Amino acid sequence: MNETRDRILDVALDVLGENPDAGMGDIAAAAGVVRRTVYGHFPSRLDLVRTLTERAVAEMTAVLTEANASAAEADATWVEFIARLWPVAHRYRVLLALRRGEYGEAIHGLLGPVDELLADLVERGQDSGVFARHLPAGVLSQVAYGVVFAIADSELSNGTSGARAATITSLLMLGVPETRALALVGDPS
Repeated sequence: MNETRDRILDVALDVLGENPDAGMGDIAAAAGVVRRTVYGHFPSRLDLVRTLTERAVAEMTAVLTEANASAAEADATWVEFIARLWPVAHRYRVLLALRRGEYGEAIHGLLGPVDELLADLVERGQDSGVFARHLPAGVLSQVAYGVVFAIADSELSNGTSGARAATITSLLMLGVPETRALALVGDPS
């Protein structure tokens, strides 16, 4: 039963990633099950989107919690976080499109734990002087984090060039000088 549910979720990510407006019937067909099976696990499309978001939040929270546990400077911790987050961000990039629509409130509500951890990291960076103070930590973290997902949703999303671009751009958004950002990310080769 859980195997079928997990397969539906995995397929839903792919199907919705190709077409954010895809219906439950499209997901059922791609998963090789009937619509009733999908609805048996997810009574509505909103339930499916919430479950996908919960999975993304769990993965992102685990990555950020682990990265935050290091004693490194906040900017180096951010680099580690983005490097480890990149595959997760790429996999769940469809949530960007879905949060702009009717599911936006539900998705934003579930992202709370990630938002708090990111704001804490940015505040730590502001307190140590490695991140800018032109915006409050919560807002600045969202701006930098949003850049990562915007790049994950672009044509740069595949490969290391996308991860590198996301990391450097987000560091610049956080107020890290370009020379320091490039040094933190390292040589592209």
